[in-house]
Amino acid sequence: MKPTCLILLLFAIAFPPTAFAEDLRQSVRADYDVHLASLFDHFHRHPELSLVEYKTAARMAREMRAVGFDVTEGVGGTGVVALMKNGDGPTVMMRADMDGLPVEEKSGLPNASKTTQQSPITGEVVPVMHACGHDVHLTSLVGTARYMSANRDVWQGTLMLIMQPAEERVMGARAMKQDRLWERFGVPDYALAFHVTSRDRSGLINVSEGSPYAGSDTVDIIIHGVGAHGASPHRGKDPIVLGSQIVMALQTLVSREIAPRVPGVVTVGSFHAGTKHNIISDRAQLQLTVRSTSPETRKTLLDGIRRIATNMGRVAGLPEDKLPEVIVSKEGVPPTSNTPQLARRLRAAWQKTIGEDQVIDEPSKGMGAEDFPIFTSNPTIPSVYWSVGGTPQSAFDTEAAGGAPVPSHHSPLFKIESQPAVIRGVESTVVALMTLMGSEQAAGR
Repeated sequence: MKPTCLILLLFAIAFPPTAFAEDLRQSVRADYDVHLASLFDHFHRHPELSLVEYKTAARMAREMRAVGFDVTEGVGGTGVVALMKNGDGPTVMMRADMDGLPVEEKSGLPNASKTTQQSPITGEVVPVMHACGHDVHLTSLVGTARYMSANRDVWQGTLMLIMQPAEERVMGARAMKQDRLWERFGVPDYALAFHVTSRDRSGLINVSEGSPYAGSDTVDIIIHGVGAHGASPHRGKDPIVLGSQIVMALQTLVSREIAPRVPGVVTVGSFHAGTKHNIISDRAQLQLTVRSTSPETRKTLLDGIRRIATNMGRVAGLPEDKLPEVIVSKEGVPPTSNTPQLARRLRAAWQKTIGEDQVIDEPSKGMGAEDFPIFTSNPTIPSVYWSVGGTPQSAFDTEAAGGAPVPSHHSPLFKIESQPAVIRGVESTVVALMTLMGSEQAAGR
């Protein structure tokens, strides 16, 4: 009998689906009381900004080494990679992001962050807060590592845990890839990640077969005009008028070139030009953010921006060498797209192990972006990104009754119900890993 088959048989005998679910539930809850609650408290009180997550990375490395992982620090800056090789089988990657935000916490929680840190961008000392739940991700990853290490007899393969810096600045995944992540540690067969969300009831798992996060591109349009006196506009080419025409024309990209049920966003967030009331400037600059949920939509929007800007310049009578420049930042990220077959497989496993009433499939109503797809593209890696709810039902009831609204991510009021969020983060990750690493019976399949 092959080793993998033997593992499956032994696991099926020792842990039928219901037994596995109960063992997992009890083990994770016990570990939360003993270790994970205080760890979450530590991370929440001591957040660090993007690219300078030194203490967070060191603590995560220490936690991983303590349960037997082979740990490499300093990958792509402050990134950490922890490997556990456990016989033949697939390599499965699970990622958690580490960085906080330059926000002063006003949640009123007893463990609210009072941390300040020097910003690597401005050099100023700023308040720091885990205003997006990365402390939940970190704590859940430790809980996952502890459970998988303690149960090595029922899974096979290589578990790759990635602690990523600078997700908030969509820089960390690219930095780790540029540091030869896959060449050094191997290309995983599957890639996983989850995000805690204040939009869903505590512990609820939300997994979609589509795109849980949009792609994001930053675009600058440089408009060259001909300067003149404000009293003699006929002597110049006014870049403010041309810029205004471009802004209005860009609105037709989503309304007329994207199908009505296909999401897309083109927002002009900044328009800079001129210095004085009576001077027609010779230059204007537009700054745009562009959001999409598929490669096709992304291409339509970016191509359309180039076409509109260039041809509006021609309409204004600019010579070919003075047409508007469209600069698309290389730091953009593609949409986060789940692999449909894998998403269906994991959803079925979660429903059978954790409960059908604990798993939903509701598309995101926003167009927030993530840099996780930098890991899963080039080469393409089958992947699933899900969310775990972190807001108690009572908070939604209060909001519905006209009380305080549930705070959004990045708000100084943001808060997560840590116990159910961390526990469900560990449970959902462990079930996914067991489904992919040989012990499918563990997930009740």
